[in-house]
Amino acid sequence: MSISTNHNHEIDQAAFLEARQRDIWRIFKIMSEFVDGFDLMSRTAPAVSIFGSARMTPGSKYYELTRKVAFELAQTGYGIVSGGGGGLMEAANRGAKEAGGQSIGLNILLPSEQKSNQYIDSDKLMTFQHFFVRKVMFVKYAHGFVVMPGGFGTLDEFSEAITLIQTDKTVAFPVVLMGRDYWAKLLEWMNGTALAEGCISQKDLEIFHVCDEPDEAVQIIKDFGIRHGYVTNF
Repeated sequence: MSISTNHNHEIDQAAFLEARQRDIWRIFKIMSEFVDGFDLMSRTAPAVSIFGSARMTPGSKYYELTRKVAFELAQTGYGIVSGGGGGLMEAANRGAKEAGGQSIGLNILLPSEQKSNQYIDSDKLMTFQHFFVRKVMFVKYAHGFVVMPGGFGTLDEFSEAITLIQTDKTVAFPVVLMGRDYWAKLLEWMNGTALAEGCISQKDLEIFHVCDEPDEAVQIIKDFGIRHGYVTNF
């Protein structure tokens, strides 16, 4: 029994050393993604990141709303950053392209590969392996977030932004939640349960804006830029 235990221990040690070696190489891959991402994003105009569901189709209510807000932001001079895929990400890039603005796509490798959309500028598409590196790029160079209706990924990106602002891990930037009807239950929970239980404060609820109209979203972001200027967020 003692010999068997020692043998198993030796196998475990070998597996541990192999895993550690893989992790060391993974660090260099992560560093490479950061370098390439910083290089791409530092060459963009003041930009707004737009998030939303990959599952909504052209012609649908929120697809066309996303397309319109991206168009109006691009006309104002903002580059548009999306997650690079289909659905509302495509709508964001499409609106930017139709307005003649910069159209940036930060795609992600997934088990069922996410195909990049056709409306991204050819020199402004990057495909990431790591979600956390991609999220840094969304935030660091963004001068505004527009959060359209979406699922888990959209909620993740919205929560990341407002948490960073709440905890002073980034300078404040405008975050706009679009689609009052879609987000009504989330807002009800925030204003009711979370606030009532003391998990958030009234001040926290002022970190983001809620609206339905593209021109209102554009004005919120534009006014913030005029007051505070355009700097990278951390």
